[in-house]
Amino acid sequence: MNQKIILIGPIRSGKSTLGKLIAEKLVLPRYPIDQYRWKYYDEIGYDPGLVQKIGEQEGFLGVYKYWKPFEAHAVEQLLSDTQDGVIDFGAGHSVYEDDTLFTKVQKALEPYNNVILLLPSSDLEESIEILNDRTGGFIREGFDFHEHFVKHPSNHLLAKKVHYTKGKSPEESRDEIVDQLSEVSDGL
Repeated sequence: MNQKIILIGPIRSGKSTLGKLIAEKLVLPRYPIDQYRWKYYDEIGYDPGLVQKIGEQEGFLGVYKYWKPFEAHAVEQLLSDTQDGVIDFGAGHSVYEDDTLFTKVQKALEPYNNVILLLPSSDLEESIEILNDRTGGFIREGFDFHEHFVKHPSNHLLAKKVHYTKGKSPEESRDEIVDQLSEVSDGL
């Protein structure tokens, strides 16, 4: 079996928590992309000095834009380098404004049936509200990242399934997700 369970979604949507719980329940390795990202970023020339300069000149939004090609590369490589397991993305790893980068990630995720978007609620405004309550908001230079990640079409287009967490314990969400996993092996 070559089955990957891939969790995507906005900041503080539960990807890391559920990734850990699902991996433990299914006795699978867990691959949090944030743990591997710097290795993959370095492969294609990530420059911390340039990031600092961009941050000083353009602020966090400039850094966010600089990260995008590195995030797409990390997604491709982590999917390629791993076998069975649970992969939880960072929030930015599934949101792309650039069509070429989006297509690259979409193609990399295409063979996998269990790409699950985690959101607090089916009501997107309520999801933003819940995420803001969890984090105190995530606005940089007037840009609302919770709203951006919740409403951006990338997450919704990449996901094969959506799981809503509102009113559920992490364990209840884990069990619901495990019960809905595709029986068909992924990635063959």
